[in-house]
Amino acid sequence: MPTLVLIRHGQSTWNLENRFTGWWDVDMTEKGVAEAKAAGELMANKGLDFDTCFTSLQKRAIKTLSLALEAMDRLWLPVEKDWRLNERHYGGLTGLNKAEMIAKVGEEQVKIWRRSFDIPPPPLEAESEFDLAGDRRYAGIDIPRTESLKDTIARVLPYWEERIAPALKRNERVLISAHGNSLRALMKHLSKIPDKDITGLEIPTGQPIVYQLDASLSEIEHHYLKDR
Repeated sequence: MPTLVLIRHGQSTWNLENRFTGWWDVDMTEKGVAEAKAAGELMANKGLDFDTCFTSLQKRAIKTLSLALEAMDRLWLPVEKDWRLNERHYGGLTGLNKAEMIAKVGEEQVKIWRRSFDIPPPPLEAESEFDLAGDRRYAGIDIPRTESLKDTIARVLPYWEERIAPALKRNERVLISAHGNSLRALMKHLSKIPDKDITGLEIPTGQPIVYQLDASLSEIEHHYLKDR
C-alpha cells in the first residue's frame, strides 16, 4: 500500500504576526524551525522512511522539508520543487493583519475570504509591494492576482496527477511539505471532502499527516502521526 505523508510548514513570521501571507516568501520563526525538526524526529521514531519528496517554491516549506529530512538523516533524498504547491494567493489581503481586517470589514467577510470554497479575496493591485511579477522563480508563469480554494485546487490537482500520483503508483513512499491551502486541496481530493465541509478543515503547522492509500490511490485511512 502506498504511503503518503503531508506536512504543513512550521510557523512562519507572518503566522506569528497574524498576517495574510499567501505567495509572499516569509521565513520561519524559531518555533517553526523547532516544529520542523520535531516532525522529522517523530517520523524517524515512528519508523517512517521515504523515497521521494515534493515541496513548493516558498522558503518556509522548503526549509521545513530540509530540517525534517536532516532530523531523519535523509537529506540525500530527491526533492522536487514546484510553484503549484505554493500557498493560495491572498490577493489584496497579502501582508494585512487579520484582526485589523476583521475590525475594518467584519468577521463574516474575513471568514468568507479565508474559508469559502470559491470566493477569492480582492485582487492584488499591480503597484503593490507584494507583486511578484519580477521574481525569476515565476518566469513564464501566469501569476494569479488572487485565488479561492477552488482556484488553488485547479493548479494543485493537475500537479498531483502529473508528478505525485505516478510516484505513489510506483510504490514510492512520498513526503510533501507544503502549505495550509495547497494541503487542504490535496486532502479534499484524497478524503473526498464536500465543498460545504472543506471550510472547517484546519491543518496545524509542523504536524505530519499519514495517508494509507490503496492501489488506485483511494484513501484507506489517514491520521496525525502524533496520535498513533
